[in-house]
Amino acid sequence: MNRKSKNIILEIFENRGLIRSLAKNDFKTKFAGAYLGIIWAFVQPVVTVLIYWFVFDKAIGMRASIRGELPLPYVLWLVSGIMPWFFFSDCVSAGTVALVEYNYLVKKVVFNIDILPVVKVISSIFVHAFFVVFTVLLFLAFGYMPDLYILQAVYYSLGVLILALGIAYLTSAVSVLFPDVRQVVNIALQVGVWMTPIMWNIDDMKEKIPGAAMVLLKCNPLYYIVMGYRETFIDKVWFWEHPGMTLYFWGFTALACLLGVTVFKRLKVHFADVL
Repeated sequence: MNRKSKNIILEIFENRGLIRSLAKNDFKTKFAGAYLGIIWAFVQPVVTVLIYWFVFDKAIGMRASIRGELPLPYVLWLVSGIMPWFFFSDCVSAGTVALVEYNYLVKKVVFNIDILPVVKVISSIFVHAFFVVFTVLLFLAFGYMPDLYILQAVYYSLGVLILALGIAYLTSAVSVLFPDVRQVVNIALQVGVWMTPIMWNIDDMKEKIPGAAMVLLKCNPLYYIVMGYRETFIDKVWFWEHPGMTLYFWGFTALACLLGVTVFKRLKVHFADVL
């Protein structure tokens, strides 16, 4: 870990109170002008799940199963996979515009702008926490009781948060100088949701997808996260049972964080002038 990364970690720790306060305020102000307020933050992902469930389960008739046991309701399989994607997508898209939205703070000499991407990422935790609880209740409604494996949700959520934070440092810094990056990020997220095995089962595609393409799909760090959530809620597999994938994910995440922080620090001197 280089000196810049250590400084960022220290700054985040020293400003944890301010980050927590700004994150709460950021979450509340997103829907400040709406009559239902923050309720819309929870309604949108639930409606999205209902749409996907209707299209893929009722219209197309897709099914998923638990290790050859009785058929698992598709909605449970879908929710357990799409939940981390919502979190990742929200963190990255919000983090990308962090400096632009808080441009009045960027121009203040005394304010530590290094924490702004963190504020945006942390503010996304509130909806994700709701969705984890919603998923547990949904499984309960279908007769699936939670067990110790549910603790892994914290581990995988932390993985998403750190990965998204590294990407957010990179995209937020570059987007200040090149605004088109925001559109590129939005398109990448739209493509990414279909390139990640969320609505489709990767095990069912082995005969249809060439081996090289299958390896490439599994190199997507979100593959590890999505499969991890499903193994937490459905297959009951601990993350350490995949040592190779675990090392790959955290290696990729470390590189993403290192690149993001390095670029952020180097471009930092230009932020106030451009904004």
